[in-house]
Amino acid sequence: MDPWYKEGLSFKCTECGGCCTGSPGYVWISPTEAESMAEFLNMQLEEFLKKYTRRIGNRVSLKEHPKTYDCVFLKGKRCEIYSVRPKQCRTFPWWPENLKSPEHWKETAARCEGIDQPDAPLISIEEIQKHLP
Repeated sequence: MDPWYKEGLSFKCTECGGCCTGSPGYVWISPTEAESMAEFLNMQLEEFLKKYTRRIGNRVSLKEHPKTYDCVFLKGKRCEIYSVRPKQCRTFPWWPENLKSPEHWKETAARCEGIDQPDAPLISIEEIQKHLP
């Protein structure tokens, strides 16, 4: 059975930073991603991990600002590590939980101005599925 979004979905990142702000959560990173971010920031891996991450069980997440819950790398609505941002960030909004139903997509659109905006291109189902786990 085809997914409900078989005709594609409209999306264009506006670089508003909205997906990087506002509510507590986790941005999971892999060891390879941590190494890439540390290298990008010209830091030793141990220093990067201590300064910018937290361990949650067996996983590692980027820290967030304790009052705003913004990602530590969000400065002036811009990602300071955009070119090496984690997969979780690169694949937004194409997360399974956002694509479960039209209702879930609309809930995501309420937090993301790039979804269904007038000049957003139609992203094909094939392109969307490239981002799914």
